[in-house]
Amino acid sequence: AEVTDDLFTAIPRHSYTSNSTFITSTRHYEQVRWRDGIYCPRCQSVSVIKHGSYREYQRYLCKDCDRTFNPKTGTIFAHAKIGLDRLLFVFYSFLRFNTSIRQLDAELKVSYRSLRRRVEQFARTLDAPTLDLVGPVEIDEFYISAGKKGRERDRESRSRGLSKRGRGTYEEDKPPVFTLVDRGSDQKYVVPAKSADEATVRLLLDNHEKESLTVYTDGFRSYDPLDEDEDYHRESVIHGDGEYVDGDAHVNSCESHASLARRWLSPHRGVSKDKLTAYLRPFQLRRRILPKPGREALKEIVQAVL
Repeated sequence: AEVTDDLFTAIPRHSYTSNSTFITSTRHYEQVRWRDGIYCPRCQSVSVIKHGSYREYQRYLCKDCDRTFNPKTGTIFAHAKIGLDRLLFVFYSFLRFNTSIRQLDAELKVSYRSLRRRVEQFARTLDAPTLDLVGPVEIDEFYISAGKKGRERDRESRSRGLSKRGRGTYEEDKPPVFTLVDRGSDQKYVVPAKSADEATVRLLLDNHEKESLTVYTDGFRSYDPLDEDEDYHRESVIHGDGEYVDGDAHVNSCESHASLARRWLSPHRGVSKDKLTAYLRPFQLRRRILPKPGREALKEIVQAVL
């Protein structure tokens, strides 16, 4: 029972208390955080010296601000009662294998509430994706059944928007999520929104390099105003007429990416629409680390939260 994807060179899944295991994961973490040299996380000074230890961690003293710190200071790992090696394993398993928090609780024998709090903090730490479009770009939307999970209710539960025909809205607990595939840069984006109107579409497509951005869409009416805008060259396929591909015009890549996003959300057994962004940002990071071997993937995860 070992993590065979080169996650850590010597981290058995059921030997988290091993001292050698802890040293291996800690050194890997420090190599990522101090890749440009050790500096004070408070005043950014590089004038630091070793100053004893804090539990199992090396402690440093900043000569400029006269404050001590350790490798976890100023990060989401600070003050965590869960060990660094376990947290790294949690984040890695959550992203690589889409492991539920309940399953991680069973594997690590750690409080479910503590794990959930750290995973939610991890998701909030991730930066929003920056849309810098090269083009041509596919854009499409799908709808998620997402209500008020986790919130106190002052009335009886009502039917979700998913039970109604047609396109949903944020108010009806069926918020839209846009998928964009930039064929020029091979970047894929998943962006939740409160409405699927013209203003949202223009906001998503606004940041592009070329004067006239080629956009591939389906026949949704919110994309129609792009036909009259000189900043965009729109080509569409009308699914209602049985048209799915017309030369280079299609949104198949967007639909494929949307199916992966749905699968990512499925283990949560219900999603709060207020936290939909926090659910989908880890999915963006997951798509980046999947092609990478374990050690490189772990490096990417640590860099994303520091």
